Amino acid sequence: MKKIILMMSAVVVSCFMLAAHAETKMGYVDMQKAIQSTSTGKAAKKKLEGDFNKKKKELEKMEADLKKMTEDLEKKAMVLSDDVRSKKQAELQREMLKYQKIVSQSQLEIQKKERELTMPIIKKIRDIIQDVAKADGYTMILEKSEQSVLWAKKDADLTDKVIKAYEKKK
Repeated sequence: MKKIILMMSAVVVSCFMLAAHAETKMGYVDMQKAIQSTSTGKAAKKKLEGDFNKKKKELEKMEADLKKMTEDLEKKAMVLSDDVRSKKQAELQREMLKYQKIVSQSQLEIQKKERELTMPIIKKIRDIIQDVAKADGYTMILEKSEQSVLWAKKDADLTDKVIKAYEKKK
């Protein structure tokens, strides 16, 4: 029994030593840069910015109206009866809640639209990364972000290669 355990331990150690000697080739891709640098990503960004700016104008108008209502109420508060003042304050509060709800909905809509536009791009980029990894013999390719890749050699950055492959595959 001891011989079997000893032999198995030797086999396991040998496997680890062989794996350690095998070349480990690693790279990384900055997905944000890749998405934003592709022609499809640029078009998606332009569409999102257009939608965002349209919503922003609507919200700015609502905000200006609320500000005017607030200023009017403050100016007239002293001359209004308690009953009228309370009604105006309640109306202002309802409008503010309505505004906040619209702001939240707008943010969710923009995020949803962003996901809808970027998911096909991300899927295609991941397929290309897999092709590059197989073709060039990479053991692992990481996504570059502030928390994941703190430092790496410049030649480990595959982002530009992936972008070029993406554009060719269009």
